[in-house]
Amino acid sequence: MRMRRTTTTRRAMTAVTVTAALALALAGCGDDGGDEPGNEGSRVPSAPASPSAEDKGEPQQQDTAAGENVDPDVKLAEARGQGGLVLVINEAKRDSGGFLTVQGEVTNEGDRARIATAWSGSEVNIVNKNPNSVAGATLVDKAGKKRYYVLRDTDSRCLCTTAISSLAPGKSAPIFMQFPAPPQGTTEVDFTLPTFATTSLKISG
Repeated sequence: MRMRRTTTTRRAMTAVTVTAALALALAGCGDDGGDEPGNEGSRVPSAPASPSAEDKGEPQQQDTAAGENVDPDVKLAEARGQGGLVLVINEAKRDSGGFLTVQGEVTNEGDRARIATAWSGSEVNIVNKNPNSVAGATLVDKAGKKRYYVLRDTDSRCLCTTAISSLAPGKSAPIFMQFPAPPQGTTEVDFTLPTFATTSLKISG
């Protein structure tokens, strides 16, 4: 079993995002499964602001991976991407506080190096604050007709893996992202990361 660690910065941010998480969980209703990507930022009420590392004059930390007690041998789902990239999801688990954490690993099975630029999505502010991240991932609850976006703090920094290095052939990168948790009655959601095929995830917890 392999252990991964969550950075101190992201754990501190989790408390800030509780309000945003609950608001975002109620947003995104629509007959087509939710709102269009890129529009959610204007609808989410701001959570109470807290001093960021930048405000304190401290260097900002970037996550490269996170997670606790994740078994890499458990394959919950697999999605193929462009250029020989393969995404394996190891876990989609409800956390205390109303979050859903998705964790997995991207492997480059192609013959040339690949970058993570497109995985950040198309929302300019999110892309600028979270370079080479997985902030563009979404979940869709078909039964509830809701789409969920990766959580972010009041400075638009995502609760997800950022600063992913270029993946050389044969190399892998662990990833994680946190979403507002769907209702308890929802046990399965569709997961999408830009450039990868959509895959179905069963929720645990």
